[in-house]
Amino acid sequence: MSAAQQPVISLKHVGVSYWLRQSLFSRRKFWALRDVSFDLYESDSLGVIGKNGVGKSTLLRLLAGVMSPDCGTLVNSGVSTSLLSMNLGFLPYLSGRENAILGGMFQGMAREEISAKMEDIIRFAELEEFIDEPVASYSSGMKARLGFAVAFQIQPDVLLIDEVIGVGDADFQRKSVEVMKERICSHDTTIVFVSHSAQLVRELCNRAVWIEDRIVQTEGDVETVLAAYENFLRTGRKCVESPPETG
Repeated sequence: MSAAQQPVISLKHVGVSYWLRQSLFSRRKFWALRDVSFDLYESDSLGVIGKNGVGKSTLLRLLAGVMSPDCGTLVNSGVSTSLLSMNLGFLPYLSGRENAILGGMFQGMAREEISAKMEDIIRFAELEEFIDEPVASYSSGMKARLGFAVAFQIQPDVLLIDEVIGVGDADFQRKSVEVMKERICSHDTTIVFVSHSAQLVRELCNRAVWIEDRIVQTEGDVETVLAAYENFLRTGRKCVESPPETG
C-alpha cells in the first residue's frame, strides 16, 4: 500500500443502532456498532476479529451495502461487494444442482455463468453422488459445502467473508483455507474476513481490525492487532473504553 493510494471503502466514526422493545410501552436504542473507523485498500486482506456480539456481522452488512449507518460516514469509491454466506436460501424440495443455480443467480451471476461452473462446484463441494438429490436429504455439512462452493464462484471487487471457513469436516476446512489463500495471493480481489481464529487471520490477512463493545479498539498490521486482542483475552484490558449507553 503506497502512501498515495486511495481507499476503496472508508469508514469514519460509523454507528448502527436498533430499537429494542423493553415492554409494551417502552423501548430503548441499542448500538450494534458505536464508533468504527478504518480504510480498506485495493488488494487488502483485512481480518476483523472480536468476540461474539461485538458487531462484526453488522459491519459486513454495512460494507455489503444492505444497510446504512445511523451516524458517521461510509464512502464506497465505486467497488462491487459480495457477502460470502452459507445462508443462500436453499429450498429443501429442490435438488442441490437446482439450488446451486438459484443461489448463484441470487448472488448476481447469470444462469449461463453458474451452469458453466457447475462441475467445479460439484467437485469442490464433494457432492457428486448427491447433487441431484433434494437438499432436504442433505446433512448440515453437505449444505454448508454446497453454499461455500457456490458463493466462492462470485468475483466481486471486494469479497466479504463471515466465519465460513469453519464449515464441514477437517479436510474440507483445509481445502477452503487453500482456495482462500489462492484468491488472496492472486491480488485480484480485496477481502474482508471475519473470524474468531487468530491463527486464520495470521494465515490469510495482511491487516486486521479488532472490535470490542461495538468499537474499533485498534487496527493496523496483523501482529500488532492480534497481540492487543490476545492481551485483552488474558487480562480484560481494552484499548478504548466504551462510553455509557445512551437512548
